[in-house]
Amino acid sequence: MTKLSQGYPGKTFFEYGGDIVGKWLSALISLFFIGHFVMIGAFEARIMAEVIGFFLLEGTPLWAIIMTTIWVTFYAIKDGMGSIARLAEIIFPITVIIFLTIVFLSSSIFELDNLRPVLGKGIMPVFKGTKATVLSFISAEVMVFLLAFMKKPEKGVKVVVVGLTISLVFYLIIVIFVIGTLSVDGVVTRTWPTLDLMRSFEIPGLIFERFETFLLVIWIMQLFATFSISYFTASLGLSQLFGKNISPVMFGLLPLMYLIAMTPKNLNHVFAFGDVVGRIAVILFGLVPIPLLLISKMKKKKAKT
Repeated sequence: MTKLSQGYPGKTFFEYGGDIVGKWLSALISLFFIGHFVMIGAFEARIMAEVIGFFLLEGTPLWAIIMTTIWVTFYAIKDGMGSIARLAEIIFPITVIIFLTIVFLSSSIFELDNLRPVLGKGIMPVFKGTKATVLSFISAEVMVFLLAFMKKPEKGVKVVVVGLTISLVFYLIIVIFVIGTLSVDGVVTRTWPTLDLMRSFEIPGLIFERFETFLLVIWIMQLFATFSISYFTASLGLSQLFGKNISPVMFGLLPLMYLIAMTPKNLNHVFAFGDVVGRIAVILFGLVPIPLLLISKMKKKKAKT
């Protein structure tokens, strides 16, 4: 996706897609991309509402939390990509600090034996388990539009590799410490095992004794950031595709994302919805960009000759 966008500096896929596969097919692919960003945005809004409702605002209706989240996000992104970039700059160092705090505090109750035996049933269960991780890594598809806003797009590949590596390291360490502390049997019976990890220890005498509060803060911030990016990308795509101003498009997406977010009846349906979004993302952003890149290179090579 990044290499594809690097061939069209200053443009998003919604603008340069027609140069590769023609106007109508490009519009169809763009609508699928936009639909994905709408769904992932609605999913993030619903998950955020579930977490806030369960841990912080017990008894508050989901619709109230989701509506508030969507309107606050609209305010945050209405000025464009600069606001989202500054939001990410604020969130990242806070994430690192809280993450390191979690690792340090949980090391006192970590049991290495809970991780054994490694690959006790062979490698195949590991491959089967990767399906559940797809949703955690699908945010990389923002590169179909993000490269157009970069000052140095030639460093796009490096940015993606570094970004995914940081995410991979974070996830890997969290998984190791959660299983090492709660054990496999303990993890599979919990809905929010990472938060339960933070609840499993306390240090009396400190100002703060409920350390899961810190994790909730950063978790909600991360969800909000992901929702903001998805919301903005979907709005930008529709505005560029139909040649409209982005502000009315943002307003138009508000009720649509709210309705999608409210569709799942319970938390199990929410997780099932997330699995569907992840599978669709594999096809849309794992397979589709490859032929587009090949067609683009062939067309440019033909134009030179």
